[in-house]
Amino acid sequence: MAAVNNRLRTVLGQRGVSPGALAEICEVDPKTVSRWLSGRIPHARHRFRVARHLRVEETFLWPEPSKRPGRPRDGLGTELVGTYQNRASVPRDVWLALLREARHEIGVLVFSGTFFAQSNPHVAKMLSECAADGVRVRLCFGDPGGQAVAVRGREEGIGDTLAAKIRASLTYYRPLLGEAGCGVRLHDTTLYTSMFRYDDNLLVNPRIWGQPASANPLLHLKRAGDTGWFDNYAESFDAVWAAARQWAPDQERTADHGQD
Repeated sequence: MAAVNNRLRTVLGQRGVSPGALAEICEVDPKTVSRWLSGRIPHARHRFRVARHLRVEETFLWPEPSKRPGRPRDGLGTELVGTYQNRASVPRDVWLALLREARHEIGVLVFSGTFFAQSNPHVAKMLSECAADGVRVRLCFGDPGGQAVAVRGREEGIGDTLAAKIRASLTYYRPLLGEAGCGVRLHDTTLYTSMFRYDDNLLVNPRIWGQPASANPLLHLKRAGDTGWFDNYAESFDAVWAAARQWAPDQERTADHGQD
């Protein structure tokens, strides 16, 4: 039996679009939309129209569309399920849904990641609840006093502002210190890409020289094997994490304000 599509139902509610209105937009019978909400996967043209109207990635509403026989499109790996022009264009609903649905692993690798908390003031509480349910939570930020942060600040033309943004971001996660299953560390490594892992879903935010992370593209990967892109990125996360130091806020200077 197909699983109920709670993501579609939630986005419809958030956008204020009724199932009947969606049926008119897609030029289908209202019963067809009811079947979509019950878990049936629409035809490709309808998936495209729904996603475009609701302003959300098609792969967010239907992460695993029904497989069709035939040769995969050239150049499209099986792990790549979606792309965004920049990180800022990723709907808030996507971040929240992935976090809520994680059951085993949440990992964040960034320099400051201020947006991660500012777009969701309850993120620390949510992460704490995930850890209490057995999810391993690892948050890795740039060391505000490290060389890598200083270099990145110069490259982006913001100088010491990046270090201040990191200190501001860290204040959101102080409640997680001492929580079983939660770890917060600081790294001093060249960061080629930011990463946000939720079990077998990975949002990869590669860097373009001189541009802030929010302006750079983002790839949504879903693990499909043991030797693909997902595992390569996951292994690099583990390497940075292993070399990072534990965050000790009482020994470091903090700031109260900052935005990414």
